Amino acid sequence: MEISVLFLCFISLFDLNSPGDLKAPENSLKQQVGPREDTTGATAPSDICRLQGSARLPAFSKDGDFVIGGVFSIHHYKVTVNHNYTTMPEPFRCRVIDHRELRLSHAMVFAIEEINNSTELLPGIKLGYQIHDSCAAVPVAVHVAFQLLNSLDPVFVTGDNCSQSGMVMAVVGESGSTPSISISRVIGSFDIPLVSHFATCACLSDKQKYPSFFRTIPSDQFQADALAKLIKHFGWTWIGTVCSDSDYGNNGMAAFLHAAQKEGICVEYSESFYRSHPHSRIKRVADVIRRSTALIVVAFTTSGDLRILLEELSHEPSPPRQWIGSESWVTDSEMLRFSFCAGTIGFAIQRSVIPGLRDFLLDLSPSKVASSPVLTEFWEDSFNCRLGKGDRSERMCDGSEDIMTLQSPYTDTSELRISNMVYKAVYAIAHAIHNAVCQDTNATTRCSKFTTINPKQVLAQLKTVNFSQNGYAVSFDANGDPVASYELVNWKKSGSGSIEVVPVGYYDASLPEGTNGGSVKISFNWWVCMSQVPVSVCSDSCPQGTRKVLQKGKPICCYDCVQYSPECIPCLDDFWPNPERNACFLKPVEFLSFNEVLGIILAVFSVGGACLAVITAAVFFHHRASPIVRANNSELSFLLLFSLTLCFLCSLTFIGAPSQLSCMLRHTAFGITFVLCISCVLGKTVVVLMAFRATLPGSNVMKWFGPPQQRMTVVTFTSIQVLICIVWLVVNPPFPVRNLTTYKERIILECALGSSVGFWAVLGYIGLLAAVCLVLAVLARKLPDNFNEAKMITFSMLIFCAVWITFIPAYVSSPGKFTVAVEIFAILASSFGLILCIFAPKCFIILFKPEKNSKKHLMNKK
Repeated sequence: MEISVLFLCFISLFDLNSPGDLKAPENSLKQQVGPREDTTGATAPSDICRLQGSARLPAFSKDGDFVIGGVFSIHHYKVTVNHNYTTMPEPFRCRVIDHRELRLSHAMVFAIEEINNSTELLPGIKLGYQIHDSCAAVPVAVHVAFQLLNSLDPVFVTGDNCSQSGMVMAVVGESGSTPSISISRVIGSFDIPLVSHFATCACLSDKQKYPSFFRTIPSDQFQADALAKLIKHFGWTWIGTVCSDSDYGNNGMAAFLHAAQKEGICVEYSESFYRSHPHSRIKRVADVIRRSTALIVVAFTTSGDLRILLEELSHEPSPPRQWIGSESWVTDSEMLRFSFCAGTIGFAIQRSVIPGLRDFLLDLSPSKVASSPVLTEFWEDSFNCRLGKGDRSERMCDGSEDIMTLQSPYTDTSELRISNMVYKAVYAIAHAIHNAVCQDTNATTRCSKFTTINPKQVLAQLKTVNFSQNGYAVSFDANGDPVASYELVNWKKSGSGSIEVVPVGYYDASLPEGTNGGSVKISFNWWVCMSQVPVSVCSDSCPQGTRKVLQKGKPICCYDCVQYSPECIPCLDDFWPNPERNACFLKPVEFLSFNEVLGIILAVFSVGGACLAVITAAVFFHHRASPIVRANNSELSFLLLFSLTLCFLCSLTFIGAPSQLSCMLRHTAFGITFVLCISCVLGKTVVVLMAFRATLPGSNVMKWFGPPQQRMTVVTFTSIQVLICIVWLVVNPPFPVRNLTTYKERIILECALGSSVGFWAVLGYIGLLAAVCLVLAVLARKLPDNFNEAKMITFSMLIFCAVWITFIPAYVSSPGKFTVAVEIFAILASSFGLILCIFAPKCFIILFKPEKNSKKHLMNKK
């Protein structure tokens, strides 16, 4: 659809005329209704392009190679017009000029002029602008949005034909969230980016609904979280809230209430209102604040809305209240006249410095003022005089007015906050245009003002801009939002009695948790010495000997303190009474941890044993060709050392807080590694017996128990244990439990066996193999040999069996974490017994008695 046709459809349904004091020239646009006759007398078709209504002239404009639009709430209010639907509605009329918004619009002009004078950004290209007044009203903002689609004159009517003028490349604005939503929905359909300096509603971060929206001010989601943390920091759990009945206020307050609930903050009341609501509605909100018991009032409002509420509160002073402000009003100098709000704290956009802006703002010559209706109104409002003709009762401006002495938000550049957001928005758009029309080659930049670009290209470039201007970084995330950072400010009374906005801290959402905070003492309104933190709770903490009883229909922060009844009320399972038996305390949790002495000692012995096994394996590997290593079945010896290493390390799984994985791992790993270990010892014992039988005349027994059979024996015995463990884990595996019965005063974290049959089957199988190995070792202990390994195996198995026979009663009778300690001790003791009895004598001969490490000595021959 043509833009002009869309504009025609819209303005034919709504009253979209220009304000009375900003009328377009009479010959610029003409209304044409119905068919008309051409010069030949024929009737022209009725579907030709005609403009209904008149154009809204921009407050400030300038031609350029590329035009940037601007929308600001230069006036506060739109005069309500009654429609009788019989005559053409009167044009919208705006009143009460907003000096701060006027300064913001001039900050945009200043930034564009600065860019036009720059030799680095867009060299050789002049930017133009069209800045409109939205009058803080959605209908006007929508009218302006449609007009920006077709530049200054929406449609040029020439005979029967309509031609479309060039669009703006991007738009800066609006100051409010609701108008920004409306503007973005209109111009977003044409891929025209909107970069807002003051629209903070978190809803605008939704790229599905607002794909062309960007902003240089953080989203309210970050501010809501920051406000909740601030209130929690001061221990306030009982608050009241008020918000603007708009997208900004409602969405911001919803985000804050959600964050406050997570921080354990209770809300006594939550009221919404709007500046155009009836006086009775405003008065009702003021009465709620006066009657409330909460001392803290969080105001998520625009400055225009809150001004109406504070004026109502000033008529009948309310009890002292501590105000918490949002960035929209907490730094507005026009709000500082409400002295009963002294001590207000809130988050604001960080202060900044824009060199040259003040001189630009004060450069208002009489001719410049007279040429602009907006500046004329500003001049007359500031100096209370009339330019040109006026009533005889009004004072005429005589030229003695000096803007240098004017105390106004327009001239106040001491704390530029939102102005810097406008400044950055203009530069962001300029960088996007620069990237679209300029080419950087070597050290030079070439830009052509004849390059044809469309807003969609600027939109694409805006997503990637990343630069610094005046030391301020500018970039956008995937949602079109900047990095969120705020300044914590406090309204303090100066020595002269006036209220000043003083920075007392900062908040940066990109910093780690706990690094944000203030460093300057905060003033809390009327409290003692202007520094004592007020207390705002629904109910004080209950004294000892009493308990909390929630008040019916009230939040959880409101309760009564009731004396304990003579009858004892049992504590919950996880709690234990104090010595006075008038309160319940959480039971301590107990388990064998790596942080306690017993756990550290057992862990050291476990790791030490594993290291000893590795060292022994290294000695054997280095002397693998020596007779004593070869005579004792080196393959089984290395496998035994490997299994002993795993036995030592598996004891570490018993230390630490039990989990599902550790409970399943500790018993199965212990069972499998010990069977592997005993299988190796059993194999070595059988080898000794077979070797002796092989020395008898005519014996051929060794061929039936050679290396393949030895490996098969180890694999078979170990596989049986693996099968037992798998069945155990599948049917009923071990799992972590909280033992509340062994000790009444503490909780023991331990592993339940799951299936007791599986646990005792694992232990029984280990015991069976150990018993068989012990019997065979005893039979072979007196075989003739100068170094009979069977003797060492016998000693090791005696120690192994003794340890595990004593383990069973100790395991059953040990309480709490000592049950685990006994199991670890049994594992370590039996493992050390095996490695010391079997391998220590051999290592001693290898390292210290090398003369005995010979075949002759092993065969007992001199």
